[in-house]
Amino acid sequence: MGQVTATAEATISAAPEQVVAALADYTTVRPAILTRHYTDYAVQEGGTGAGTVVAWKLHATEKRTRDVVADVLATSTSITESDRNSSMVTTYQVTPSGAGSKVVVTTTWTGASGIGGFFERTFAPKGLRAIHTELLANLAAHLGA
Repeated sequence: MGQVTATAEATISAAPEQVVAALADYTTVRPAILTRHYTDYAVQEGGTGAGTVVAWKLHATEKRTRDVVADVLATSTSITESDRNSSMVTTYQVTPSGAGSKVVVTTTWTGASGIGGFFERTFAPKGLRAIHTELLANLAAHLGA
């Protein structure tokens, strides 16, 4: 079993504080920017920033769905979601970039072993990167950037 990583990034024409605040808003903003790959989205505790617990089904492919229950940690520059049901951790890192922000989203998890693990390490990052890229585009549109 090896670590699998998927990363996407975008430059958004909004201040870093605005971007972090939007990403940390699991009640209003997150449901508005999620892609079709997320269903059954529900805030279980909190709703803004650290201490929030949120759940969803992630449809990585037509046949592969993951039930996620994420505990949220938040700082002034990042949001981290740790899945209670797996080793999956997603971090949104926000840094200044010109007049806006650079957002890098990275998801890591412990992959399967054997031939299944080979295919997971080969194809899963590309699919998840596409999902993250779409979510970041939705975030930019939401912020009017």
